[in-house]
Amino acid sequence: MFKIFIKFFSFLLILLVIFVGYLSFYGIETKSFNKLIQKEISKSNNKITTKFDKVKILLKLTNLSVNIKISDVALIHKNTEIELKDISTNLSIRAFVNKEFGIKNAFIESKDNDLIDVVNFMRIFKNSPQLIIFEKMLKKGKINTKIELNFNDKGKLKKDYKFKGSIKGAQIRFLNKDIISDIDLNFDIQNKLYLIKSAKIKYKSINFLSKEIKIEDKSKYFLIEGSINNKSSNFDEKILSIFFKQGLENFNFTNTKLSSDNHFSFKINKKLKINDFSLKSKIKLDKLTYKTDIAELKNYIPNYGGFVDFEDHEIEVSIKKKQLSIKGIGSYLIDTQPENINYDIKNKDGNFKFQFKININKNPLHIEFLNYKKKENKDSILFIDGDYQKEKTLLFKKISFNESKNSFLIENLSLSKDLKVNYFKLIDLNFINENKKNNEILLNRDKKDYLVSSKIFDGSTFLDKILTSDSDEGISKFFNNLNSKFKINIDKIFIEDNYFLKSLQSDIKFKRNNLVNLDLSGNFVDNKKLVLSIRTNENNEKITTLFAENAKPLVKKYKFIKGFEGGYLDFYSIKKNNLSKSKLKINDFKLKEVPALTKILTLASLQGIADLLTGEGIRFDEFEMNFENKKNLMTINEIYSIGPAISILMEGYVEGKNLVSLRGTLVPATTINKAIGKIPILGDILVGKKTGEGVFGVSFKLKGPPTKLKTTVNPIKTLTPRFITRTLEKIKKTESKN
Repeated sequence: MFKIFIKFFSFLLILLVIFVGYLSFYGIETKSFNKLIQKEISKSNNKITTKFDKVKILLKLTNLSVNIKISDVALIHKNTEIELKDISTNLSIRAFVNKEFGIKNAFIESKDNDLIDVVNFMRIFKNSPQLIIFEKMLKKGKINTKIELNFNDKGKLKKDYKFKGSIKGAQIRFLNKDIISDIDLNFDIQNKLYLIKSAKIKYKSINFLSKEIKIEDKSKYFLIEGSINNKSSNFDEKILSIFFKQGLENFNFTNTKLSSDNHFSFKINKKLKINDFSLKSKIKLDKLTYKTDIAELKNYIPNYGGFVDFEDHEIEVSIKKKQLSIKGIGSYLIDTQPENINYDIKNKDGNFKFQFKININKNPLHIEFLNYKKKENKDSILFIDGDYQKEKTLLFKKISFNESKNSFLIENLSLSKDLKVNYFKLIDLNFINENKKNNEILLNRDKKDYLVSSKIFDGSTFLDKILTSDSDEGISKFFNNLNSKFKINIDKIFIEDNYFLKSLQSDIKFKRNNLVNLDLSGNFVDNKKLVLSIRTNENNEKITTLFAENAKPLVKKYKFIKGFEGGYLDFYSIKKNNLSKSKLKINDFKLKEVPALTKILTLASLQGIADLLTGEGIRFDEFEMNFENKKNLMTINEIYSIGPAISILMEGYVEGKNLVSLRGTLVPATTINKAIGKIPILGDILVGKKTGEGVFGVSFKLKGPPTKLKTTVNPIKTLTPRFITRTLEKIKKTESKN
């Protein structure tokens, strides 16, 4: 009997061993534990229900637990369903016997699920504001995960959880309606640490790649750092503003194509506000077009068409603590010829520091008021070092331009917001201009005043600009509230191509950007003097007097008069409230070429006088002009000129460069003879063979643009009383002098 019992017991033991071994190595599938498992899962969160078919049980003798693996599981919350490949967990036999929570951990592997559903499901466990906002921003995408969870004795989830997985085809729409699409990435999430690896995203048709982005939960904020790069792609200004918003938002960049390698970090708080943004970038700029509507640049760069193209630039960008640094080297194109440029730009709180080194070799450069031109294919370098204080001033510490033997240097030039000069410390110019003349001029600031000295200076073009300008502000229009004195000493200054003054000395005083007083004197080669004086009296009237013993260099400035000889000039003007009343006198001179006068004489059939004008010239004893100026309108009250051959009386107006309207009377000397019997008869050469017969003179009109004047002439037989009166006045003055 005992032997039978031993055999039976041994048989049962063998069966038990086989059963336990089978359970340990192969396990069994059953539905018996479905309700138990569903109950245990519900203990972790009663909002979740599960749906699955069979459970596979595998015994683990090492820790007296049962491994339970469930395949094809559906986690259900309201209308959201998450599909899992399997759930694997270890159930403690001892805890189960003692009716304690027996699940110590869980391993979950999901199928591909909608990312929106997963985020919604995550809110069951942690309904944070970030997840709510993220759910609203998220538009689509798939996610699969592998999750490792650990529970305490009471069934609460421990913080040592691990999430790994991948996201494919996701799309996010931000509050500003920008969209990031085609998001593919791998992730690894642990407690307060989120790793994103091998990420690919698409933003505005540009593909960005990232090896790793790390997000750390610092309780009060998230710290985000990582890298992102892109291959050569076209960028618009909206994308650039994301990275360079601090300081570059006002620059008009277009046609931008670049590749980049970027390393960044920043903090983002619970309200999604970004702080402590830091960026280091290496950029390969293939092309960028910078547009600016500064029309004045055309005066200096003839080839400038309103934009500059930048190509093949290597750029290093750094942003840290609201400080922006840009260093680069590459090519720029104003026309079709590339030139080199180096730059170093720093920006802190909207305040810039910048340095530029620009090669200007293939392009021409003009400085018109100095009559300087750098021609094409001549090497030159422009260096600029300066600061820009936000909403204050632009300070150029140094501007230098060097080309062959020509050099231009400006130091500490301060400009206001409207680009007018506040002050400068030094201007040193040494160059040869288009007239092949040397120029050496030095301007120094002495406290608030300026000293100007020069051995030789060609001021002819500068004077042309003053004479033809519609404005009477002079150099003060370039300054902002100028309150200074200029003391000028120039050994030799050209006022016209072949005429110069020696020992030019001048004292000029400006107050509130207005010229108050001026004293200027110089000598021509033959020691004839030029004296200019401007005074402001107690009635705020500006009185100008100019006397030149040699009028020719000044008259030659007016290109429509040619062949002017002799004469001395006397000018007087009084100005108040932008209205000036002036008188100009030129005495004892000769004219050879005046196209308008020649045409009048020809149309009046005074061919003899016309021939004299284009031959030896017509002599005038006196020219007097009374006129008024207000802005760009000159009202000529009277021009009267008398000479041995003809006399002219004229009036009208000149409206800037747009319109000339003059009318007057021209009388040959023979007519004056018969009228007042004072001037010797000149004979046939002046009025033809029938001397003394025919008209007394001619009336004429000149009207039209300065370059296209229309001339009309009508004979007159009776001289006006005004003409006779003015002629008698002049003759009496002449006789009294003699």
